[in-house]
Amino acid sequence: MTSAKVFDLTNQEVGEVELLDSVFAVPMNRHLLWEAVNHYLAKGRAGTASTKVRSEVAGSGRKLWKQKGTGRARVGDVRTPKWRGGGTVHGPKPRSFDYAFPKKKRRGALRSALSDKLANGGIKIIESLEMADHKTKSFVKIMSDLGQEARVLVVDGRDNINLQRASNNLVKVKYSAPMALNIHDILKYECLVVSKEAILEIQEVLNK
Repeated sequence: MTSAKVFDLTNQEVGEVELLDSVFAVPMNRHLLWEAVNHYLAKGRAGTASTKVRSEVAGSGRKLWKQKGTGRARVGDVRTPKWRGGGTVHGPKPRSFDYAFPKKKRRGALRSALSDKLANGGIKIIESLEMADHKTKSFVKIMSDLGQEARVLVVDGRDNINLQRASNNLVKVKYSAPMALNIHDILKYECLVVSKEAILEIQEVLNK
């Protein structure tokens, strides 16, 4: 078991939480992280790029001049790909860039990234992230009290509406529910500010 300190919103230590070594003390696997990030980015691609082939371009299908006897190169209709405004050859069509990625590998990457964050002081566990209001000013003060001036990923339950609204206007801050946590955000943000309830929920899922 790994012990991690728990703080309140004023940055005062209020206790500790026991975390499983199988989730928060696993070796760094850089290749697995690379695979997981590539899959996440590929899955997020829109894949909506589309070009028109010869049959889809506007224009007459009439043959422009006879095949022989003119001295000019033979040609069909104005929609030929050889001419400007004609169809595109082998152009992109709508497609999905998603591909199969095993759940065990995805969870293994999350465990590896979280373990590295915890070992390097990149995870700050808060007893409760409940706020009295949804003002951004209040949230900025809390982050200042916690010593979080860089890019921060805040993790708490979906029912914490005040926290979601208060953090929504800040460019360097992102709010995430425990079940929506992904490898890209963990690596992108320098610190994770996580409620005690959320860290235990993440641990329960990743320990399977």
